[in-house]
Order: sequence, then structure tokens, then C-alpha cells
Amino acid sequence: MNKDVLICGVGGQGTVLASKLLAAAAMEEGNKVHSAETIGMAQRGGSVTSHVRIGDRAYSPLIPSGGADMIMAFEPSEAVRNLSYLKQDGVVIVNSVPVKPTTESLNDTGYDGTEMIAYLKSRCKKCVVVDAEELCSSLGSSRYFNVAILGVAVGCEGLGLPEDTVLAEIKKRVPQKFVETNEKAFLIGVQTGRKYID
Repeated sequence: MNKDVLICGVGGQGTVLASKLLAAAAMEEGNKVHSAETIGMAQRGGSVTSHVRIGDRAYSPLIPSGGADMIMAFEPSEAVRNLSYLKQDGVVIVNSVPVKPTTESLNDTGYDGTEMIAYLKSRCKKCVVVDAEELCSSLGSSRYFNVAILGVAVGCEGLGLPEDTVLAEIKKRVPQKFVETNEKAFLIGVQTGRKYID
């Protein structure tokens, strides 16, 4: 299997955990994996981007421009910012709920993510839009969206990984008291992703 997946969001959204779970599950399936994170002022809400390269064709951890099979975006503007990485026939899975930067709070520019989503839909062959708050409503917090979006990617068959392998990595890598909720988040994501199978 060869897959290049770019995961992007802002600090505090759990992009790094999502990338570690994806990389670990891919390795468990016998694949070579390279991964790297680029983190810009993450604690202050800055951009966080994780590159996960699965398979023999990857000789470096960073995905080249136009090389990503999938972008998993935790925030609409981060999806647009990283769109140049996507292949022509690549898939974008994006959270419709924006994280408003400090400048938006101060100036009230009206940023709500809708223009970004419209742009993505116009530029991408396949754009799966999910609402993190709605998806995680039964879990009590949208903090579990990082694992739920991974479930969406597995469910829509965009990663080529079995559910059970990812669930096993959640059990191994998530603190014990959060395992059950993260498993639920992942399975909710899988059910949602299945609606988008071609």
C-alpha cells in the first residue's frame, strides 16, 4: 500500500495524536511509514501540520506538493492553506467548524469558515465536510474529533486500513481513562465515513 496523508489543524486540536495513531496502524499492517510534524506556535493556536507517508515509494517524511492522497483538516482555513499538497484526484475531509484566530476576535471580520468550505468544494474532486460539534455531540466534547475524523477516513475507505487495527492502536496509545470514549468517537466517524464510499 502507498498512501500520503496530510493532517492539518491548529494547536490543541489533537492532530499529532491522530497522525501517530495512523502511522502506528499502518506499521502494524506491515507497511513502511515516514512521518513528520511542522508546528508553528501551536500552543497559541498556530498551524500544525503532520505528514504521514505510507509505503515503499516514500524516501523522505515530507509529502511533496501535489502528492497527498488525502488531507484530513481539523479547520477550514487550514485545509485551504494546505490544498497545494493535494493530488488532482485526492480526497479532503474537513471540519466545517472554524477556529477563529485572535485577529478575528479583535476585528470581527465575519470569518465563519463557509467561504473556505465553498472554495474547497469548487477545487476538490471529493470533499467530505463534517461538523465536529455534531459528530461528537454524544461524546460530550468535540475534543474527540481528532479520533473521529480518523474514523471518517477509514470508513470512506480512503486509507486502506482495517477498523480493528486502528482500534487496537487506540487501546495502546490513548490513556486508559479515555480509551472507551475515543473508541466510540472512532466508530462514530467510521459510520459517517461509510456514507461517502464511492
